[in-house]
Amino acid sequence: MRHFLPLALVCLLGSLLPMAPIAAAQEPPSPVVFTPRPDSEIPAGPFGDLVRKGEKIFTQTGKYAGKYVGNDLTCESCHLDRGRKPYAAPLWGAYVSYPRFRTKNMKVSRLGERIQGCFRFSMNGVAPPLAGDTIRSIVAYSFWMSKGAPVGTPLVGTGMYHMPPTSHKPDPFNGKKVYKARCALCHGADGLGASSGGDVAFPPVWGPRSYNAGAGLAKVGKLAGFIKMNMPLSKGDTLSDRDAWDVAAYVDSQPRPADPRKKS
Repeated sequence: MRHFLPLALVCLLGSLLPMAPIAAAQEPPSPVVFTPRPDSEIPAGPFGDLVRKGEKIFTQTGKYAGKYVGNDLTCESCHLDRGRKPYAAPLWGAYVSYPRFRTKNMKVSRLGERIQGCFRFSMNGVAPPLAGDTIRSIVAYSFWMSKGAPVGTPLVGTGMYHMPPTSHKPDPFNGKKVYKARCALCHGADGLGASSGGDVAFPPVWGPRSYNAGAGLAKVGKLAGFIKMNMPLSKGDTLSDRDAWDVAAYVDSQPRPADPRKKS
């Protein structure tokens, strides 16, 4: 019997020891901070030319891709600081996140297809061809900006900020008050934005020249996260969570173009 007890203990320990590394392997990796390279490092040559073209389309979309745009927004209207700003769906986070499954269309989408959706919904226009210069240039710009970003590791600031769960029901009436006090100076009391020298200085947040009802920001939760971390411009994370929810509810309660998927 003296030989069986140690053997039983060995078997028991053998069954328990592998559990620790398995549990550790299941822990998600910690998010890391990524800083995209500056424009001064865009290389010369054909690739650099494509990247620079992508940046022009991104920041002056109506000028360089106007036939696909149906409102006064540019790519940079949502993806701030030329697509570099954390928690404003930065391009450096987008490139390493695709392909990915999206519930919006119930399919695994490539980055180019995601960009097509931005034109169709956020810019209330039509989708550029996947193989055309517009998509190819923006994808190249995204690729260059993401160089050095780890794949499969969460990056701090990727996508939009996810608002924490709350029992507060978004209140558009309070949102209207906050909007007048903190947002109307730039976007106008009527929400139609502001122009300077014929160019859009601040984009409309509702009305016929804003994003349509199929855009991501037409969802109150997503808009609240964008507002919380980015608005007022250059003063992000100064509104309370409650005020961010309420402003989002107010803005998204205003009229805007219909979701093209639901047009008769």
